[in-house]
Amino acid sequence: MKNKKQFYTICILLFASFFIAVGCKKNIKTNDIEEMTTPTEVNKEETLYRPNFHFSPKANWMNDPNGMFYLNGKYHLYFQYYPDGNVWGPMHWGHAVSEDMVTWEEQPIALYPDDLGLIFSGSAVVDKNNTSGFGKDGIAPVVAIFTYHNMQGEKEGKIDFQTQAIAYSLDEGMTWTKYDKNPVISNPSIKDFRDPKVIWDDKSSKWIMALAAGNKIMFYSSINLKNWNFESEFGEFLGAHGGVWECPDLFPLKIDGSDTSKWVLIVSINPGGPNGGSATQYFVGDFDGNKFVLDEDFSNQLQKQNAAWLDYGKDNYAGVTWSNIPKSDGRKLFIGWMSNWDYAREVPTFKWRSTMTIPRELKLRKTEKEYYLQNLPVSELYKHASKSIKKDSLNVDGLNDIFRNENIDLSKLNLELKLNNLKEKIYTINFLNKLGDTLSLGLNNVDKAFFLDRRKSGKVDFSEKFAPKVSEVKTDAIQRELKVQILLDKTSIEVFYNDGEVVMTELFFPNEPMETFSSTIHDDDVYLTNIKVQEIK
Repeated sequence: MKNKKQFYTICILLFASFFIAVGCKKNIKTNDIEEMTTPTEVNKEETLYRPNFHFSPKANWMNDPNGMFYLNGKYHLYFQYYPDGNVWGPMHWGHAVSEDMVTWEEQPIALYPDDLGLIFSGSAVVDKNNTSGFGKDGIAPVVAIFTYHNMQGEKEGKIDFQTQAIAYSLDEGMTWTKYDKNPVISNPSIKDFRDPKVIWDDKSSKWIMALAAGNKIMFYSSINLKNWNFESEFGEFLGAHGGVWECPDLFPLKIDGSDTSKWVLIVSINPGGPNGGSATQYFVGDFDGNKFVLDEDFSNQLQKQNAAWLDYGKDNYAGVTWSNIPKSDGRKLFIGWMSNWDYAREVPTFKWRSTMTIPRELKLRKTEKEYYLQNLPVSELYKHASKSIKKDSLNVDGLNDIFRNENIDLSKLNLELKLNNLKEKIYTINFLNKLGDTLSLGLNNVDKAFFLDRRKSGKVDFSEKFAPKVSEVKTDAIQRELKVQILLDKTSIEVFYNDGEVVMTELFFPNEPMETFSSTIHDDDVYLTNIKVQEIK
């Protein structure tokens, strides 16, 4: 379309007239954009809720991470972005760049809607061998693969309104040129057909795409990123199916401590998460360049637990991994959208909405017969520690205040500790303020469950789905010892139990900053040990 501004105006008018109801973008109704009314309110929101060490956009709406790649010392993060309001709207790709995945610089918008549709989720690869032919003068192109969502087609009741397209960059992802023969994959009459994640497979010497297709994942292959062949599909009757499947990611990963590699398939689902709403599950198996087949032990594992979850909290969704991480680094690096479609548009921030999780390293671990996808904060985070307190051991029988704000700022915190000699009792640790806002977490060894409780953490009444109950993760056996790591950043908590074997990520919105870290443990045999508290700049 020659007049893109005219098209963009039409897009916004269409959006204002019709509800979008598509997966990751589902159940989001349009409304008048809520605005802050005074500079004082804006400053209060920035002070109280803007995170210290997690990425959030300067203004307006953000959701899924997209198109992440590493190149020449910089990590690129693209994301679903609506630049004209604080609720979901016509999607663009926003962009931010970092040298350490902690300090981010937001960039100009990378991809805008056009006459083929809105720019939904996708991925990006560094085409080192110029298989696409987009390279020029020895410059390897970066190629983005994304979903076009045609709102006019959806409005007219069509099924094929989502297609796959590509764009390329010759300046390391700062500006993009869309391929003039888009789309590169047409829609095969599937309503939810989106979120392409592409990797290069050395063994088969071709590009592999994992694509969400309603209740399954479809795999495609290509030798040039332009022409794609359908290979196979997976998952229609496996794992959790409480909602539409989205945002897949397929990659090989060595079993930790072993020379054996397995393939991991990440799939987000909305709704149907273990504690309600949006969540991300994973599968472990083998991939031969054509088909993904479950590992036998993992298949048996699924028969027992139905689904394996990357994060059991309510606020880690649509996460995927960075491409082009150097072999000398060797890590599998992941980031997720820290929200939930149950209430994302209703959270009590107005200048901006949404935050990303802390970037995490994924490792595949295996017990005798079961796998789990361990995830822990990237090591770069600890380089930003400006203050540290350590204690070898602390008896905490009864109600104890352990740290207060005068010791260390609880709004930007990394906390690590261990509990030993645990019995069939409940072990609770708390963050609270003088107004009585309380965020609690811990281990219920009576009911064999980890828990995270934000029901009294501050503002919770903006949505009935935000904090209706305690979030729980059931365990197979009583825990005799427990290792806990907690990241607390103003309005978010990320809890990593037992070195990331179980993870819970959730938002909370206190009326004032949390001031006290305490424990509620009625067991005089239990000590907190190996306590380390770091204040993150």
